[in-house]
Amino acid sequence: MSTRPLITLPLLLALTAPLPLQAADSLGKDMRNAAAVGNTEEVMRHLDAGVPVDAPNEFGKTALMMAVEGDNLETVALLLARGANVNARASGNCTALTFAAENGHIGITALLIERGANLHDRTRGGWDALMIASRYGITDMVEQLLFKGADPKASDKEHRTAMMDAAARGHAQVAKLLIEAGAELEARDKEGATALILAAGAGQTDAVATLLAKGANADAQDKSGGNPLIWAIGAGRTDVVELLLAAGANPNLADTDGVTPLMEAVNTGHGEFITPLLTYGADVSLKDRKGRTAGDIAKQKGAQDALVLLSKP
Repeated sequence: MSTRPLITLPLLLALTAPLPLQAADSLGKDMRNAAAVGNTEEVMRHLDAGVPVDAPNEFGKTALMMAVEGDNLETVALLLARGANVNARASGNCTALTFAAENGHIGITALLIERGANLHDRTRGGWDALMIASRYGITDMVEQLLFKGADPKASDKEHRTAMMDAAARGHAQVAKLLIEAGAELEARDKEGATALILAAGAGQTDAVATLLAKGANADAQDKSGGNPLIWAIGAGRTDVVELLLAAGANPNLADTDGVTPLMEAVNTGHGEFITPLLTYGADVSLKDRKGRTAGDIAKQKGAQDALVLLSKP
């Protein structure tokens, strides 16, 4: 009578054990590198050999994340089909979707969302995919994410929303899309700044025009009392100053130190704003908390040209 050969316990364990740790790490690295360059066949070979699909590197990055960063749609599709965790997190809490948003990969973003990517996952800085796409001005992706249900009212750790970031960086069309999708026009960051204050201080003329057209408060003030006009004057943003004045910004609205837009123009050496401010009703007699008028400040600074303009009847 013939007998089957016995399989001993050590042999059974050897046959069923995962790859040795060092070998698995090496093969995982090779697979991630293949994913990064879009070598789908090589990735498939490693998966067939038993390399875990979500094997991360020391920073928590998986092959899926690397394929996303490399804009390798075919490789991304393969990894997802083989069970890659679409919501895995790398260091900094980044996900495949936030990587896709950062790199502007619209087709990959659509695939990740279809496969269950969480639209609301945040990086360590508090940014979700919509915030990231908005910061970079990727209009098509912003539309895509909004259509899929991204929250335009969400804010990061600095309390800045996607719309505020878009406005501050001059992405006027993106800001408009976000406002129309429900973003709060007067939302404030930790310093009390609104989107208009941020855009004005950064000299983002188109964004300022868009915000004003949507009804943004031209006299909003941050925690220091700074308003869009003061910030634009201090930064020397001529086009923005003209827009704000034409929109009805108060030329006499002072900050918490009593500094008016006229005083700010003198303080920062932007005498080119004195005449338009006076034209729109700036009051030369107003005093700051130190009891100084704009003329007094001009005298202290030896700004003769400014003093002449301020002295005109």
